[in-house]
Amino acid sequence: MSNSTYIYDAVRTPRGKAKADAPLAQLSPQELISQLHTALKDRNQGALENPDSLLLGCVGQFGSQGGNIALVSKLHAGIPDSASASTLNNYCASGLTAIGQAFESVASGNAKAVLAGGVEMMSQVPFMGDKASYYDDDRFPARTRYIPVVLAADRLAQREGITRQQLDEAALTSQQKAAVAQDSGALQKSRIAIKNANGSVVLDRDECVRGKTTAASLASMAPGFGELATHYAEALGDETFDPIHTISHAPPICDGAGLALVGGAGLGEGEPRARILAYADCGADPAAALTAGFASMERALERAGLSLEQIDRIEFMEAFGVTIAKFLRDYPVNPEKVNVSGGHIAKGHPLGASGAILISSLLDCLDEADQKIGMVVVSGASGSGGAMIVERLN
Repeated sequence: MSNSTYIYDAVRTPRGKAKADAPLAQLSPQELISQLHTALKDRNQGALENPDSLLLGCVGQFGSQGGNIALVSKLHAGIPDSASASTLNNYCASGLTAIGQAFESVASGNAKAVLAGGVEMMSQVPFMGDKASYYDDDRFPARTRYIPVVLAADRLAQREGITRQQLDEAALTSQQKAAVAQDSGALQKSRIAIKNANGSVVLDRDECVRGKTTAASLASMAPGFGELATHYAEALGDETFDPIHTISHAPPICDGAGLALVGGAGLGEGEPRARILAYADCGADPAAALTAGFASMERALERAGLSLEQIDRIEFMEAFGVTIAKFLRDYPVNPEKVNVSGGHIAKGHPLGASGAILISSLLDCLDEADQKIGMVVVSGASGSGGAMIVERLN
């Protein structure tokens, strides 16, 4: 495949609280995508005239996100009729998977320009609200039964020897970085203020950030998810472990969307922001659940011919505190390069949108630091994950 596949631009909404009275909850998921599409058109003159397709990640595909939300968004945004529209679900990796599939489509010559990203309105479509049979299907052997990600996180923490202090340190760092970055024009230049039907801005900041978090407040929190282990005892294979994650180590559920324009050379009047160097979309042991991001990262680095030390900025999904704590402990990485503007623990996790949001954040972080090579790593339930490496061009 060609290595001349580019991200022309990537934009994101602020992340809003998943509450019925929260600002983004008053809008539809297709409206978020429409406003991001408009922003891409305004920022990239002539580049979006004839996209081949729209690919969106979305986990909760029912209710306001049902009926193929990519198609609904295409129609609402006025994207040309000739563009195809597909919605995919790869759990928490969905948004990055959509951009990865766009990359593969363009690099193979099957498309010239693809809009790709994700959307999740958790104020309207709750976590596990699709009530999939798989979530409670006892016909699966224990190793492949579904378990909530927080139980996988607690189990992984015990298996890996991750301590409560390490989790608290990860959460505090995430909150502190996010609070500082909220008002950084450079780090937020691709975060698009969202407006209502009257044209008034309803949200222009990441709403979940708790900037007053302290080490003491984190230490005072009790583990929050131990009771779940009783319900999922069979799925856990009767393995026991002490709950360790508190609500402060968990990424808040939230609303949000991200959208990127992926294409070959010569789209529109401007230049692309980055070249995609490598993408990997891996599975892993479903019982370990949160390890596929690490496998994807290692495969992407191998495909790019790079070492971790050569990566200038990293957006590493904080899929509960255990993942970022393990990453910083086990890999040769400078923490100052990681989640520069804060991570999911502070800013929230809109499931199918997260990977696309992280691509947008990564490009802003590279621009702000005038650095070259960046990477996004995501992990999700049941052994899903992905990673992408990009080279900044502008």
